[in-house]
Amino acid sequence: MNLSSRMVIVLTSVGLISGSFLASVGLLTKERIALNRQQETEAAIVTVVPGTTNSQIVYEEEGFTVYEGKEDNGNLAGFAIYASGTGFQGKITLMYGTDSSMTKIKFLTIIEQRETPGLGSKITDVEAFLRYWENKDMSSSLTLHKPAASSPEELAPTEVNTITGATISSEKVLEIVNLSLERLRNLKKEGKLSSEEQDAS
Repeated sequence: MNLSSRMVIVLTSVGLISGSFLASVGLLTKERIALNRQQETEAAIVTVVPGTTNSQIVYEEEGFTVYEGKEDNGNLAGFAIYASGTGFQGKITLMYGTDSSMTKIKFLTIIEQRETPGLGSKITDVEAFLRYWENKDMSSSLTLHKPAASSPEELAPTEVNTITGATISSEKVLEIVNLSLERLRNLKKEGKLSSEEQDAS
């Protein structure tokens, strides 16, 4: 066997080994990312629907998932809605919780965002933005309060606060929530948000 043939064999072997190694690393990384996202989602559900000890998906489509949260005694604690959309700089993924009758938004949290640091990124800040979403009336579309209010008490039941200097990011979050609320109300009317129905199907 001449030198060139041996080099081809060695290089081919190295290529195959390297390819197998990269594939294994990619698979392990993908599994770890999926696990981290699952843990992140479970933590967000507990945050937006206090009292939840176990949850399950009752409806799912691309960019929109509804979780049913239950307490230890089996009573319904509420629903957690995962929704995503386009922000000012990139994708925004959020989750908000409702009461069991779907009349009020309990809490809102931002799972993923790429908004401008120090401005739009304040959508993740409790004091600047998130606390103004607590106990909002979700029977109709929500609106944005402009200019920014200094306390939640200044807002109407269907108003949420804007962030000074980051109106577009505030509007994008509001848009994602309102679109998901419309979808949620339609699903409720159609009777598609029952875990019993999911189990039966």
